[in-house]
Amino acid sequence: MDRVIAAQVYNRICELGSLSAAARALGISRPMVSRYLEQMEKWAGTRLVNRSTRKLTLTAAGEKVLQKTRTLSQISQEIEDQSAKDLPSGTLRVACAHFTAMHMIAPVLPGLLSRYPQLRVELDVNNHPVSLVGERIDVAIRITDNPEPGMIARRLGECRSVLCASPAYLATHGIPDSADDLAQHNCLHYSFFAGQSWHFLTPEGENLSVAVSGNLSASISSLLMEAAVNHCGIAMLPEREAQTALERGELVPVLTTLRPKSLAIYGIYQSREYQPAALRVFLDELARNLADP
Repeated sequence: MDRVIAAQVYNRICELGSLSAAARALGISRPMVSRYLEQMEKWAGTRLVNRSTRKLTLTAAGEKVLQKTRTLSQISQEIEDQSAKDLPSGTLRVACAHFTAMHMIAPVLPGLLSRYPQLRVELDVNNHPVSLVGERIDVAIRITDNPEPGMIARRLGECRSVLCASPAYLATHGIPDSADDLAQHNCLHYSFFAGQSWHFLTPEGENLSVAVSGNLSASISSLLMEAAVNHCGIAMLPEREAQTALERGELVPVLTTLRPKSLAIYGIYQSREYQPAALRVFLDELARNLADP
């Protein structure tokens, strides 16, 4: 059997989650799909999928093989169509959080899709990390200081934050003069901040961590911003999120001598060697947008 075809069939099985669905999508018989899967398992020397009457799941070895077969299919396609390999096309699956989708990706999509009409972008907006292999994600855009090991992480920019509150909240509860004063305030914090601490750089360049507490935490920064605008407390928000509210005077910065610690923005993907043109131009466009203040 042709191993390239076997790899393509295996990719389709993993994508659709069943042999029957793969057979229908590929226009071949289910027994033929089963034989291609057997060929892949013989080639890999191990079981790749767990079969049951309810669903099909990948083994640990199957997930590793899927990374290889996707690369093999990509190489095969590039060889088959040399003239078009540098033109972004096909579907690019992107995983990101809500804030990233709205403030980093949304601004670049109209121009990107207009320039490359053969490109289709599919966004998986989820505030929890996803498996690139298991969820068939081409690239994840993440804001972190610790990109996951075993993946390629391209640094795209920096996410800066601002500490702010509404004028009405500060008029009622007072303006904090130091980081220690935050203990007396209702602090609206992001759910994933470890230990519910905010991290700053002092004017002397020293790191400062402050434990905070409050009656609202959320994994979506826009919700925290709305709460802050409506006088619920002090929030640490991405500058891009808070910019309009700050310009309107709905929010004002507090503790401006302290600088909230910035986080890096990364594009996380699986292979540096065989990078599709669609992925390259998408990351380039994001990097240009993030570099623009």
